[in-house]
Amino acid sequence: MSEATAQLLRQRFSAERLGTYQAAVGGDLDQAVALYEWNAIMSGAFWVTLGHVEVLIRNAMHQQLTAWSTRTYREPRWYLDPGRVLDERRHQQIVKAREQATRDSMQETPGRVVAELTFGFWPFLLTRTYDRSLWPHLRDAWPGQRLRRDVHGPLADLHELRNRIGHHEPIYNRPLKELHTKALDLACWTCPATGAWIGSRCQVLTVLQTRPWTVRASHAPPQRRGQHRPARR
Repeated sequence: MSEATAQLLRQRFSAERLGTYQAAVGGDLDQAVALYEWNAIMSGAFWVTLGHVEVLIRNAMHQQLTAWSTRTYREPRWYLDPGRVLDERRHQQIVKAREQATRDSMQETPGRVVAELTFGFWPFLLTRTYDRSLWPHLRDAWPGQRLRRDVHGPLADLHELRNRIGHHEPIYNRPLKELHTKALDLACWTCPATGAWIGSRCQVLTVLQTRPWTVRASHAPPQRRGQHRPARR
């Protein structure tokens, strides 16, 4: 990459944004742009897997909540909260989702409402707030996982990662291999066959093998001729 191109990208993407990447590679702008580009590629790879996991998880939770609400209140639309279980913030999110589901005169269906609920809605249903009210009815979505926190923790971590990707923030400095494991574990806990399908198409580990060097990495890249290796910090 030419110096002019690197300087142009620094100007257009902002010095503040690329400054994070420059610091990670010891100040070299060319390497910072390479890390920035890799971060975008990794974000794209993870986005695909996160999308599959999100749809799988929310549909599994929706199925369990529908069965519970139908059995207990004779109302399959659990999001109407016939038992007054959900907090006010969840009610607001549901109202917004129902509005989005019926835009352009579309007929409301549970599937459309669920699709409009954000990823962040679902981990919150697995917090301590709903330990006694919802968890006994949700845990069957993950056979073999009896502790609520064992499901909530990984799902909350993936939600945080999704938000970082959605806002084009750095993820190169996140424990990506560990997060990859959490994503596939959640998928396999929900449905082993679907989890295997997601894993077989996930490119995260392949992209991770091409991760550029940073000052905190254990191995530095080969030095290019005429270039000094930046000191570790």
